Amino acid sequence: MEVRIYRPAKTATQSGRAKTGRWVLEPAPRGSRAVDDLMGWTGSDDTTQQVKLTFATKQQAIAYAKRRGLAYVIDEPQSRTVRPKSYADNFIRKT
Repeated sequence: MEVRIYRPAKTATQSGRAKTGRWVLEPAPRGSRAVDDLMGWTGSDDTTQQVKLTFATKQQAIAYAKRRGLAYVIDEPQSRTVRPKSYADNFIRKT
């Protein structure tokens, strides 16, 4: 089984970065999803898609995958660029 190890990005609707410090290990989907004809719901026979394990560090997630004999892919997080801003810049008249 192949798993993906990544650090989740912050949610788009929140300004904080509360759940972005932990690393997540989740299995890759094995089967395709199917749409139910009657209800229109999307379903799958693959129950491993419901499992997400969290770890404090990337090394712990890698060690877990190696102990279990899982092939893993690591998605490194993108670096965050912070541009310094000044509150006074909001009131500068641009001509």
